[in-house]
Amino acid sequence: NFKASFLYDLFSSSSEASFCTNGDLHLPAAASREATIEDVFDHTYKEKEGPKPPRDIVWKNVFLMTLLHVGAAYGVYLIPSASFLTLLWSVLCFVISGLGVTAGAHRLWSHRSYKASLPLRIFLAFANSMAFQNDIFEWARDHRVHHKYSETDADPHNAVRGFFFSHIGWLMVRKHPDVIEKGRKLELTDLLSDQVVMFQRKYYKPSVLLMCFFIPTFVPWYLWGESLWLAYFVPALLRYTLVLNASWLVNSAAHMWGTRPYDKSINPRENKFVTFGAIGEGFHNYHHTFPYDYASSEFGCKMNLTTCFIDFMCFLGLARDCKRVPRELVLARIQRTGNGSHRSG
Repeated sequence: NFKASFLYDLFSSSSEASFCTNGDLHLPAAASREATIEDVFDHTYKEKEGPKPPRDIVWKNVFLMTLLHVGAAYGVYLIPSASFLTLLWSVLCFVISGLGVTAGAHRLWSHRSYKASLPLRIFLAFANSMAFQNDIFEWARDHRVHHKYSETDADPHNAVRGFFFSHIGWLMVRKHPDVIEKGRKLELTDLLSDQVVMFQRKYYKPSVLLMCFFIPTFVPWYLWGESLWLAYFVPALLRYTLVLNASWLVNSAAHMWGTRPYDKSINPRENKFVTFGAIGEGFHNYHHTFPYDYASSEFGCKMNLTTCFIDFMCFLGLARDCKRVPRELVLARIQRTGNGSHRSG
């Protein structure tokens, strides 16, 4: 039981607060459970008995995903023809769009693990549109459902249904009725009251056209004379597809392969390959054990570009109130529920 485990760890620890490297106070673990944050696993949920509803394939999505990956494969073929600046620009777009998901939709808006100023929230919203993985509101809602009902019928990308389903297949079929039902019951007033989130949701389609496709294509063509053809297929289409798959690996590979040093009773794993590709999101056993930690890892910035970015934003005064799990609580949880695979760094 997560709640019992949390309280046991809390009261077995003498630490009341922890400080982040930028000097901001990391709130006590108990205080970090703000009012009705919907990212704690719900042990009361029971899957309905009887046959599962039939899979309703969305053929339009199947066609578009196939077309996207064919285009990305062609983008790989074009890489040798791209200029160094175009490749560098592609990497920059990958990082920016990745941060829109990891530092934005995930750690800020889904888990409220730190607070961001208005300029930073605007930047992360534009970066999130560059990632094109649904608007912030929908992404955060589905992610909270994922945490609250992980590996059940109410989990949008339930890894129990296999690698393909949890990686990309869940986007090719209609949602399970329980996913829709539970998503409607979540407390989402923080998202609804965030004007940046609502503005991005209202203008999501034009923001995607601008950030995900137009700007990545236009910049190399206009500034250093790259061909429009190559600028579209490499910095736009290939980069977009790589960001998608890096994010999807957190749902699939990081729920299947790796170690479970913090909680052996759950499927999410620590996966270094996913950590590298998803700029810090592969410490997944830790994250599902302590979802409110802004670093999403015990080890701070190590292999965690997203945490480095948030720390830098704190240094600039654009972010604050980073929530961190006290070291003593982490060690207590490792001893009690880990599988013995923990390493100190």
